[in-house]
Parts: sequence; C-alpha cells; structure tokens
Amino acid sequence: MTTQTERKRLRRRLERLIGIAATEGNELVPLRNGDEIFPAMLEAVRAAEHTVDMMTFVYWRGDIAREFAEALAERARAGVRVRLLLDGFGAKEIEPGLLRAMDDAGVHVAWFRKPTRLSPMRQNHRCHRKVLVTDEHTAFTGGVGIAQEWCGDARNPDEWRDTHVRVRGPAVDGIAAAFAQNWAECHDELYDEYDRFTDQDQPGNATVQVVRGSASFGWQDMQTLLRVMITSARERFRLSTAYFAPDVYFIDLLAAAARRGVEVQILLPGPHTDQRACLLAGRQHYQTLVDAGVEVREYQPTMLHTKIITVDGVCSLIGSTNFNRRSLEHDEEVMLAVLDEDFTAQLDADFDADRKQSEAVDPVRWRRRPLRARLAEAAVTPIRRFL
Repeated sequence: MTTQTERKRLRRRLERLIGIAATEGNELVPLRNGDEIFPAMLEAVRAAEHTVDMMTFVYWRGDIAREFAEALAERARAGVRVRLLLDGFGAKEIEPGLLRAMDDAGVHVAWFRKPTRLSPMRQNHRCHRKVLVTDEHTAFTGGVGIAQEWCGDARNPDEWRDTHVRVRGPAVDGIAAAFAQNWAECHDELYDEYDRFTDQDQPGNATVQVVRGSASFGWQDMQTLLRVMITSARERFRLSTAYFAPDVYFIDLLAAAARRGVEVQILLPGPHTDQRACLLAGRQHYQTLVDAGVEVREYQPTMLHTKIITVDGVCSLIGSTNFNRRSLEHDEEVMLAVLDEDFTAQLDADFDADRKQSEAVDPVRWRRRPLRARLAEAAVTPIRRFL
C-alpha cells in the first residue's frame, strides 16, 4: 500500500467514525521543551494586534508565569482583546497578584468550574485543554502548562520534557472552537466586535483533524480516535504519554496490535514522575504488554509530560490527551490528528532521542519484581478510574 493510499484510508476512517472533517494546507511546527515552546508562544502574544485567546489547565508560579501575565496585560492595555480561561482546579496555585495585574490591565479572566461552586461529580470533570490562539490565524496546543517546571530543555529533573505545536492554516479554526466551547460555559459573551472571522490561508501541506474530547458520559470521540489509531497500525505504533492508566480494553488493543506483527513502543515517565499513583496503576499492565511483545520503556532524565502518538510514519496525534481514563472519560481535551510524513518524522526523531534515555522493562525481571512493588500497584486499583 502506497503512502498516499494509507493517508487517504486513515483520513476517511477518522472522518467517518468521528464525524469531523479534516482540513488541508496546514503548517505545523513541533516545539520541543520550554526553551522552544515559551519563546514562540510569547512572541505570538506580543505580536497580536486584535485578539488573544488562551486557556490552560496549569498556571502555577515562577518567572514564566509572571512573563506570560505581563505579556497578556501589555496587549490588553494596547487595546487588544485578551481572554484567559483557567481551570478552577489546575490553576488554583496562580499568584493572586498576577490575577490583579491582568484584571487591572483589562484582561478578561474566567474560571472553568471552581471546586467551591460545584457538586462533587462536576468537580471531577476538568478542562485539561491547552490552547493559545492569536489574531485568529496562529494557534498553539500540546502538553505544556504555564509553570517553571516546563522551562529549560529537559537537562535535569527540574526541567520537564514536553512538546507543543504551532499551527497555521484552516485547523486553527478547530483549535479556536475548543476555546470557544469552554469559554461559553464560563462567560455570557461568546464573541464581540474584535472577532473578524477571517478566512484561513493554506501555508503548509499537512492534513489535520481537530478532535475535542468533552467531560460527559458514554463513548467519547477521543476514545474512538485512539481506537482507530491502534487498530489501523500496520507496521509501527508509538506512544509517548505522561500518564498511562487505561482500562483493560485499550491494554488488550495494544497487545493485539503487537501480536499481529505491529512494532508497538510505549514511552512513559520513570523515577521523576509527578504522579506516582498513576505510574503504579500503569505498571499493573506491564506484564500483559511485554508478554505480547510490546516494548515498554521508562524515561530517566526528568518528568516526561508529552502526549504523542505516531502510526506507520504517516500519521501522528499531538495535544493534551493522556493515555489514561481521566483524559478519556472525565476531562475536556483537544487532540490534532495529523496526516503528514515530514511532521510525523520529526516526532519520531524526538521519540528516538527520548528512547535512548529510557530503560526498557525486561519481561523476566518484571515477573520477578518484589512483593512490595506488587502490593503498591494493587493499592491504587480502587482509584484507577480517576487517575
């Protein structure tokens, strides 16, 4: 099967099963770690002339948090409409002084589901999307939060490893819609005179489908997206994720792919994870996976926070979604399904580099791991669906 045929097959499968049309002519630039991600995002904010729409799950403390607040406030004072949507749980550590400074400058700040105002059920459904859209034509999404942990270049445990992507072209509309969907829940005014609703140029060659996962009941588009990717893989399936705690259904899909001859490689956080309970929940599945021929590796230098999948060198997924039940069942997420060999090759090259800095799970040694390790894994079973 030719690459062109493979791309068309995957595109039509995704469009029909998810019901979202892909767009052509997009330009995507992968950004590796804070040293590339933050300067690109701040440059886009500072160059904005009409609108800045930004939402994030994490907005914590540190120099980078102040730098973003200052850039947003400066644009608001210059007459740009700036909207900032913060998750009520994930961004609760933001410095109050930053909020006051942005409010005084005219930044429109809204909170997604503050826990003090919610029932316990709604508190569990969070907005995990990371979106920045400037002047309606440049967008960013991926895994990065606004906090000092993401600064640097993953050189040590204080500098997290992550990937974001800059997007230009028709797919920007889908990313902007992810912001608008959550803004509508928090604010009465969905758009105003600053929104121009201009046509999008086609500056690149990538075909992109923007998939939004929502916090509701039933089988979700994000689950369908992952299911299609795993079952469509013919030669190689690669997954790099910060939080790995899926249900047995997806473990069986991964194992089945390996048994039918697909090279399945999974890269996960190791000793520097920030969520040990999630690491333990995922480790419960290691034996099933490695026995089926899946390569499972744990990243050693620092916290691995990426959310990336590549399939057969022709398709990739990148966005905010982790491979866990929280992302797939409880949280608002956004993911780009990208059909572009060059973009996928760049992500595969990053995977190769990260793989060299990881340790493989050996099937024999894992089977002989101590009883205390097994007990720790079993202890998180009752809360696994919330991880």
